[in-house]
Amino acid sequence: MVLSIYCQPGAKLTKVVGLFDDSLKISLQAPAVENQANELLLAWLSKQLKIPQKQIQFISGQNSRKKRLEIWGSISPDQIIQALMPK
Repeated sequence: MVLSIYCQPGAKLTKVVGLFDDSLKISLQAPAVENQANELLLAWLSKQLKIPQKQIQFISGQNSRKKRLEIWGSISPDQIIQALMPK
């Protein structure tokens, strides 16, 4: 499954904010310096989705706020949606 994500680094909390420009908008506590925001994004998604971090991979956007990630393994699109719904 491919996720389109719009990241907002340097936020107070790491969380799903909603939708932005056909992408899932996620605020990240880490700054966009030395790959910190990307590392936090992968770790946070891994925790939220309850899958190993190695099952999440960047397709594009490592140096941009707009990112495309591939998620594979035994998780369904419905499980991903449920895990990432804003609370």
